[in-house]
Amino acid sequence: MVKFNKFKLDNGLRVIVHEDNTTPMAVLNILYDVGARDEDPEQTGFAHLFEHLMFGGSVNIPHYDGPLQRVGGENNAFTSNDITNYYITLPSTNVETAFWLESDRMLSLAFSEKSLEVQRNVVIEEFKQRYLNQPYGDVWLKLRPMVYKSHPYRWATIGKTIKHIEDAKIEDVKAFFKKHYNPQNAIMVIGGDVKTEEVKRLAEKWFGPIPAGEKYNRDLPQEAPQHEERREIVTAKVPLNDVYIAFQMEGRMDKSYHTIELMSDILSRGNSSRLYKSLVKDKQLFSEVHAYITGSMDKGMFVLEGKPLEGISIEQAEESLWQELEKIKTEEVPADELTKVKNKTESTLVFSEMSLLDKAMNLANYELMGDADEFNHETEKFLAVTSAQIKEQANKLFRKENSSTLIYLAEGVEEPKAVVTE
Repeated sequence: MVKFNKFKLDNGLRVIVHEDNTTPMAVLNILYDVGARDEDPEQTGFAHLFEHLMFGGSVNIPHYDGPLQRVGGENNAFTSNDITNYYITLPSTNVETAFWLESDRMLSLAFSEKSLEVQRNVVIEEFKQRYLNQPYGDVWLKLRPMVYKSHPYRWATIGKTIKHIEDAKIEDVKAFFKKHYNPQNAIMVIGGDVKTEEVKRLAEKWFGPIPAGEKYNRDLPQEAPQHEERREIVTAKVPLNDVYIAFQMEGRMDKSYHTIELMSDILSRGNSSRLYKSLVKDKQLFSEVHAYITGSMDKGMFVLEGKPLEGISIEQAEESLWQELEKIKTEEVPADELTKVKNKTESTLVFSEMSLLDKAMNLANYELMGDADEFNHETEKFLAVTSAQIKEQANKLFRKENSSTLIYLAEGVEEPKAVVTE
C-alpha cells in the first residue's frame, strides 16, 4: 500500500506527495498529459522533439544539467504515444533545486533557432540509427499504420517521417509548447524524505505564479473495429525472417485490460510460458517468440512476434502461432497455470512499490487515469481474473479479421516453402 497526500494549485497543477523517510533521497516526477497522439498528422514527432528541447535550457537557467549535478541529482525523460514524463532524483535536502529547475522550464523554456537546430539534428540522427538503419527498426513505422487507419496511434512516437522533424519551425514548436506544457495539463509527484507541508510551500512558491494556460480538450478520431485481415510482406536486410501478428484490443481503462495482460503473460512470460515451451523448446520452430500488449490509453495492440528457425517456412511458423491461439480460445487455462502467472504479476507489482522512482511514476500514471489510489488496487484486479474471462477475451481478440500480419523476409535467404500472399 503506497500512502500519499494530494492537493491542487489554483492554476490547475495536481500535486501528489508520497512521504518515505526510509531513504535520504527525493524524486520529483512531472507527467505532462501529451504524447504523439496529440500531434498534427502533418507535424508528427513533436512530443518527442520536445522532450529533447526541454533539456536545452530555460530563460533563467541556460544549462539545465549543471545546477542539478552540483547538488548530486540525476534526471531523465521519456515520451510515449500517450504521455511525456520528466523526472529528477536527488538528495532530499536539495529538493528545492528540483522545484526551481522544473518550474522554470514550465514557465519559460528558452526557444532559440540554435537550440532547435541542435535538438532537431539529435532527433534526426536517432530516427536514422534506431528506426531506419537497424534490423527490424522500422517495424512500428509499418505495423502501426496497418492496425490504425484513423486514430493518431498510426504513427510512432519518433514521428511518421524525418521530413516532419526537418521542417519543424520555431513558431510551430512554440505553439505546441503553449498548448500542452502548462500547469493544468501536468501532474507532479514528489516522493521520498519530504513532508507534505513543505512540499505545499515549495509548490506554491515555484509553480503557483505560472499561468494556468488554455485548457486542452482532447478530441481524437477513434479507431473503428477491424473487420478484415491485413497483411504485408517486406524483404529487408535482416538476419532472420520475422513474423508479427497484431490484434486490436480495448484501451488501458477498459475492464478487459487486466485479463488481456495476464493472457499475454500465459503465452509468453518466461521459459515456462506456452509459446516458449511449445514453439521454441518442444517443436523447435522459432529461435524466439513473444506476446505483449501496448497498454495504450485508447485502443491498443496485442502483438505476437516470432523469428522462425532456418528451414522453417513462414507458412509453418504462422500456422503454429495460430494453433497456440486456438488452444487458449477453446480450452480454459488450468487453475495452477493461472495461479503461477498471477503470482509472478503480484511479485512484479510488489517490487514496483519498492523503488521510489517507480512509485512516483505509477502514482502520476494512475492519477492521469482518474485516481492515484487505483495503483493500490492493481494486484486485486489481476488476482480476480478467471479462466473463463481469459477464454472469452481470447475469442474476442484472436480472429483472422482482427489481425494485421507483417512479415520480414531476410534478403537473399531462400524461403523453404511458398509464402502465403495476400
